[in-house]
Amino acid sequence: MKNKLNRILMLAMAVSLVLISTAGCSKKDSSVKAEADVIKIGVIAELTGEIPAVGASCKNAAEMAVKTLNDSGGLEVGGKKMKIKIQIEDNAGRAEQAASSAQKLITQEKVVAIIGPNSSGGAIPTSEITETAKIPMITPWSTNPKTTIDTRLGKPKRYAFRACYLDSFQGQVLALFAKNTLHAKKAAILFDSSSEVLKGQAEVFKNTFEKNGGSVSAYETYTQGDRNFSAQLTNIKNSTPDVIFLPSYYSDVPLEVQQAHRLGITTPFLGSDAWASSELLKLCGKDCDGYYFSSHYSASSKSPDTIKFVKDYEALYKNTPDDVAALTFDAFGIVFEAIKAAGSAESEAIRNAISKIKGYHGVTGNISFTGETGDPVKGVVILEIKNGAFNWYTDVNP
Repeated sequence: MKNKLNRILMLAMAVSLVLISTAGCSKKDSSVKAEADVIKIGVIAELTGEIPAVGASCKNAAEMAVKTLNDSGGLEVGGKKMKIKIQIEDNAGRAEQAASSAQKLITQEKVVAIIGPNSSGGAIPTSEITETAKIPMITPWSTNPKTTIDTRLGKPKRYAFRACYLDSFQGQVLALFAKNTLHAKKAAILFDSSSEVLKGQAEVFKNTFEKNGGSVSAYETYTQGDRNFSAQLTNIKNSTPDVIFLPSYYSDVPLEVQQAHRLGITTPFLGSDAWASSELLKLCGKDCDGYYFSSHYSASSKSPDTIKFVKDYEALYKNTPDDVAALTFDAFGIVFEAIKAAGSAESEAIRNAISKIKGYHGVTGNISFTGETGDPVKGVVILEIKNGAFNWYTDVNP
């Protein structure tokens, strides 16, 4: 996994060198500006590949955010109304394709900001490229710390932001939930070791659970594309855990849970935000009933902002928006808010204004940035799967 990540980062660095060379041939001011009365924003989403439901939600919310704004007359910038235009690129859930999509959006499409990618595997190399090009990027769903941290320098990237919380916070919340709410003394963990984000969630959960007096009875892995989990699940069953932490993507969860049930495992499963797709309900059915997972928002929230968002989204797309859709909508809202506050559609001005946002009332809750990092201050929602629906259980704030 480490070698794979290094290759991805080397690719991002190579693309960055191309961007540096291109920038050197232009004016000294590298800040990208809006063209005429149009502000161009790029979107990188996982429209194909292993998690297409994530990309579809991102695309839907992006188009709805822009349509809503443009239908209202546009965005007021320095006393002038401007329309938003988006360019959507598919990264197929692949790091290399995410990097090339970012390069295209910056060098060819001349976007002033980029929303996405959602998965950390694509968001990390994309953030390397946007950092070099000095283009603000907001990932809706990437919870891995490396997205916003320059690991070579050990300090925050200047142009990388996220609309979601970090894995470190999510993992701690889930471990304490398992210990204190589910009263688990022993936990087993099964995760995809080829996924940087899922591996990170597993590690934080393990460390926090053990630090708070719990023990991890089994620590099992698999790799993307695996479909037989009987060996890992048998080891987990024999370790007699009180809870099984399963930070897997929604596309893998049903098969893992169903195989566990066939082996006679009745121990409850606990998931991360990787579960938060309505596709999970269709694929898992009653097999996932009664299980909990962490998410970024609840569609049943009584917040006026969330109620309006859900109503508008369901009217357009005939289904309930998941957390990726909500986070994407908030990511656009943050960019719009920054452009208004800056009174400018230049990329540098947008970046500076995003870093100063405090108490933005989003669909996924209140969002603030400290100015020191691109990670927002916000809370976690715990949802329960019950009667074929995601139901709000509790909120956990920092």
